[in-house]
Amino acid sequence: MKKHIEKVIEQALKKALGDMEKVNIDLASCIENTRDIKFGHFSSNIAMRLAKILNKSPIDLANNIKNNIALSDSISKISIAGPGFINFTLTDKAFHKELENILKLKQEYGKNKIGRNRKVLLEYVSANPTGPLHVGHGRHAAYGACVANLLKSIGYEVHQEYYVNDAGRQMDILALSVWMRWIEKENKDFSFPDGAYRGDYINEIANDLDDISNLSKKIPDNLFKELPQDSDKHLDQLIEMMREFLGDERMEEIIKKALDSILKDIREDMSEFKVKPDKWFSEKSLIQNGSIDKALNLLEKNNMVYKKDGAIWFRSKKLGDEKDRVVVRENGRKTYFASDIAYHLNKRDRGYQDLINILGADHHGYIARIKAGLEAMGQPPESLTIKLVQFVALFRHEKKVQMSTRSGEFVTLRQLRNEVGNDAARLFFVMRSNEQHLDFDLDLAKSKTNENPIHYLQYAHARVVSVMRQLALKNMVWDLKIAKRSLDLLKTNHEKELMLTLSRFPDTLTMAANQHAPQNIVHYLKKLAQEFHAYYNAEKFIVEDANLRNARIMLVLATQQVMRNGLSLLDVSAPEKM
Repeated sequence: MKKHIEKVIEQALKKALGDMEKVNIDLASCIENTRDIKFGHFSSNIAMRLAKILNKSPIDLANNIKNNIALSDSISKISIAGPGFINFTLTDKAFHKELENILKLKQEYGKNKIGRNRKVLLEYVSANPTGPLHVGHGRHAAYGACVANLLKSIGYEVHQEYYVNDAGRQMDILALSVWMRWIEKENKDFSFPDGAYRGDYINEIANDLDDISNLSKKIPDNLFKELPQDSDKHLDQLIEMMREFLGDERMEEIIKKALDSILKDIREDMSEFKVKPDKWFSEKSLIQNGSIDKALNLLEKNNMVYKKDGAIWFRSKKLGDEKDRVVVRENGRKTYFASDIAYHLNKRDRGYQDLINILGADHHGYIARIKAGLEAMGQPPESLTIKLVQFVALFRHEKKVQMSTRSGEFVTLRQLRNEVGNDAARLFFVMRSNEQHLDFDLDLAKSKTNENPIHYLQYAHARVVSVMRQLALKNMVWDLKIAKRSLDLLKTNHEKELMLTLSRFPDTLTMAANQHAPQNIVHYLKKLAQEFHAYYNAEKFIVEDANLRNARIMLVLATQQVMRNGLSLLDVSAPEKM
């Protein structure tokens, strides 16, 4: 419907102004839904926007535009309000046509091609493969998958990627943790280092080390003697001793076994959560194929690096970062940051115009340095959008569930899914903006009451199925032809409000996609469900009058279709029974 208003305004502008070349305005951004139906269904501020450009009175422009728009089957009234708003009231026929459109397009209703010919690389979750996914990762997964669905629905070509940090120090710490749990079984007085990874999953991986030939459980001499007090230096020295004792080959065998085990668990967990990246991108591959060296050479060519204290530094402060960043340490090892900028150059080299990264809230400082890296390598920094996801707190019986990643005592995504179900987890994770902290009420998510939003939404869909089941039991058949010619009988306030809300789904979908805001879909579905439940409780659908019965069933079937379309964008099921 908004598209129709946009077209009539565009045609009126051509008639009113003639020369449109000096008018460079996105008409869609000048049209919005009215908050109060007494002002019509749509309102446009185009006259006020043009007044500044053309140096004319906004009221005069508004009237000129109004006078060049004829009333039609779709528009019943046009009025001017305030300083120059143009308000449009639509006809009943416009809403009737939209009902037909919903049932004709079915799962395609609401979608468009605004993003056609644009390739997006969406990276999300990318949790270090050093343990199972926890509930925080679950929020990232749900949010990222929903953003992907939204972008696809408006025509973008979306490629989803999980960046696997399978190189660097955290892999050494993982190997150390597994190896120490393995030798701990034979040495009762063993002292496990504080900074190593903990949790039962480490023990499970350690049990598989028996497959590695000639791996001794003997503790190296002086393993725990004269270790530094600093926990990081402590770990580094243990890793060095481990590598020296085992050799590079066995060290890499342990890393591979641990990495394969954890990644397998992560893949299965995400797949069960209906999150399936198109590619699992290995950080190690950037080293092997020379991508990091390519990025560093490009920085050097552009005079964006310098040497200091034996290390190589990137001049990121020059491009808006708070300080310069090390890309090669004094020992010759590349930093994580060097891998990150190489990865982003790789994304652009693969032909993706738009890059979207979904990261944790603690990565705020990451934004300026990665954008600086892109710019220094000759790439547009605006090609990268970073969305930060705030933290999740679990509540049970109104008390916060304590979690500690360091100790290994955290609630995994799998545990949460098993407790509340995939649908509730998906919906609760995206109910609020990614920029807001999320308090996840476990008791509410499991309840079978209308206070639980997942139950409330799915119940609306199931109720329509029940209506159709009752119709069949009465040996009645819904007839589209009868329904289409009887839509004028839909006159109650509930019916008019429901038709209006249904017609706003396409605009809501486009806005949610452009803003990367799946919570807008949730809010919309809540409103739609509320209006449907109120209609269901106020009116009978299966009435004796065949014309009224078919018209009302057409309205509820359209409601069911839009509810199903919205839930599918969230990857939430639409059950037929509750």
